[in-house]
Amino acid sequence: MSKESWQAESAEVEAIVNGRHGDPFAFLGLQQVGEHFVLRAFVPHAEMLTAYTLAGEKLGMLVPRHGAGFFEGKVKISERQPIRYRAKNANGEWDAYDPYTFGPVLGPMDDYYIGEGSHLRLFDRLGGHEMEFDGIHGTHFAVWAPNAQRVSVVGPFNDWDGRRNPMRKRFDTGIWEVFVPVLGTGTIYKFEIVGADGQVLPLKADPFARQSEMRPRTASVVPDPTPFSWTDQKYLDERAQRDWRRTPMSIYEVHLGSWRRRPDGTFMSYDQLAEQLVPYVADMGYTHIELLPITEHPFDPSWGYQPIGLYSPTARHGDPAGFARFVNSAHEAGLGVILDWVPAHFPTDEHGLAHFDGTALYEHSDPRQGFHPDWNTAIYNFGRKEVVSFLVNNALYWLETFHLDGLRVDAVASMLYLDYSRQAGEWVPNKHGGNENIEAVEFLKRVNSEAYRLHPGTFMIAEESTAWPGVSQPVHTGGLGFGFKWNMGFMNDTLKYMSREAVHRRYHHNDMTFAAVYGFSENFVLPLSHDEVVHGKKSLLEKMPGDDWQKFANLRAYYAFMWGFPGKKLLFMGQEFAQREEWSEAKALDWWLLDAGMHEGVRRLITDLNTAYRQMPALHARDCEPEGFEWIIGNDHANSVFAWVRRAPGEDPVVVVANLTPVPRDNYTIPMPKVGKWVERINTDAGWYSGSNSGNQGVVEALAGEGGHWPAHTKLHLPPLSTLFLKFEAD
Repeated sequence: MSKESWQAESAEVEAIVNGRHGDPFAFLGLQQVGEHFVLRAFVPHAEMLTAYTLAGEKLGMLVPRHGAGFFEGKVKISERQPIRYRAKNANGEWDAYDPYTFGPVLGPMDDYYIGEGSHLRLFDRLGGHEMEFDGIHGTHFAVWAPNAQRVSVVGPFNDWDGRRNPMRKRFDTGIWEVFVPVLGTGTIYKFEIVGADGQVLPLKADPFARQSEMRPRTASVVPDPTPFSWTDQKYLDERAQRDWRRTPMSIYEVHLGSWRRRPDGTFMSYDQLAEQLVPYVADMGYTHIELLPITEHPFDPSWGYQPIGLYSPTARHGDPAGFARFVNSAHEAGLGVILDWVPAHFPTDEHGLAHFDGTALYEHSDPRQGFHPDWNTAIYNFGRKEVVSFLVNNALYWLETFHLDGLRVDAVASMLYLDYSRQAGEWVPNKHGGNENIEAVEFLKRVNSEAYRLHPGTFMIAEESTAWPGVSQPVHTGGLGFGFKWNMGFMNDTLKYMSREAVHRRYHHNDMTFAAVYGFSENFVLPLSHDEVVHGKKSLLEKMPGDDWQKFANLRAYYAFMWGFPGKKLLFMGQEFAQREEWSEAKALDWWLLDAGMHEGVRRLITDLNTAYRQMPALHARDCEPEGFEWIIGNDHANSVFAWVRRAPGEDPVVVVANLTPVPRDNYTIPMPKVGKWVERINTDAGWYSGSNSGNQGVVEALAGEGGHWPAHTKLHLPPLSTLFLKFEAD
């Protein structure tokens, strides 16, 4: 039988069957050929195929053109419309909708804003979204792969066969899309990509996947589209009015996988964490929980800092709705939630972003720019607008979709410097010949600006370990636009000092005072983070010198020194009860230690420090401004004694005094900022904290002094290895 004029060329049929057709939407589905409408379908396993309209009108049987399952037939129909097939073989019958009879979901405005790099709702448009389209329930898939010859969505629904659901390419943007009827919540999928060289790449997870399989499986999952019912509006309204620089911020840093475990050693669910972690942190007086990255990651020992699914809460603890319930519970308890966010690098696992469409798409092609020697990871190409959009949208996604209070941006220094961890000849200078990564700087300014503009009351925190100027200054004044910066110098200097035997501390006095020299150049968070209690560094308790009594006394005194010092506070989980062993992501904290009085005493102290910090505005309302701090005694090297005053407008001042030797000092005279009664609000040597219970009987009297800078003075008993908080009490 000779081929009729409406029938497809055999070469095109072969291209479809072999998964090599360049434009399947121009060939499959309902096509007008001359005066006729022709249906073409590729349905493997089918032996007979009958076409129907959605209204049930039978259009006729299609003729098999290829044994692999390609059918074709001329139909009497007046306009393009979705088509349903009834397929049959020797084993049974089934219905199938034709994806190639549905039009595109993305529109010209998407193309415009994506092309411009200004689209701020990409997470609503790209990825897998369950939806109704032309009256049919299904899922729309869209992915950016501009250099691919073909992209198909694959999964169990099509036997992971990339020939069956090739996608439509939007040539202006390089985005591929397809609406696949019937598919919905729980659909497992990946993308099969044929690169520019014609090679089929390893299957790729969806960069915009909002849910992922539990490792070691690596596929993406279509999430439930049902909107979450938030009950935190009152919290959000109050949050939007806060100036966090002048508000208490005491952060409990947590790795969810190792805070606690179930009795069988498995991970706790987001709901269990909401039931146990949230009240624990709230009861201890913290203001925020900071989560090590819960973006999906394949390797547990990476702690989440090697993320693959940047839009997907890890399946280790449940589904996205479970994470939303966790955040909602925190907000109802008055706690903010901060997420560690990792735009500095990404792993090269074959199912991830690396060489996504067969080319260096998300990363630089030059390893001097696109490969990170410290972590053996790829580096984002911040000069590419699509990559910047991917990351900016990701930050906004977490703030919007999960009501997060802030993002702590990991490894900012590695982004700012082109020569970070590189030797001469291993990096590429910028256009001015310098080592500043101009494109990364612009990215950081943009993501910070958009976050603050669109989500009032949220904040961005930089983990930045250098002296880059203006990290926490507004973009319009030339800064990077972060709200806060981790003070790595404070952490390094003070831990180095505290790890020394007390007899040697007099020679390193400036390690404890130096942070005050630059303490208001940025809005600082004082971090005692996870990085300080791993990789042979010991726990904070075991860093302290001396016998067990001295270790605990040192640690208590150090904590109160930090809580009294200007800056927001951050403490990693387990350190609030003096965990003895280094942290390991592979097991839960040693909660049994709380049965011992010394460990419980440290936990009580942290609770009381948080309470004092929140209740006394002098300790928080000018954390980031120099008028809130003044040294009283900053140079008593011989005795290793430090004293300063914290102030806030219209509030009673607080004096902090630290004696960092094991020698008790009686009748130690210090100047005071006011005459009158001063209450001993915190004494880290109190019996309540398992100290030796020496002190000043709860109150001291400051008497008028003559001459000098200070109007009063008092005599204190300074317990050994202790810090005192003295609050002025007006008559």
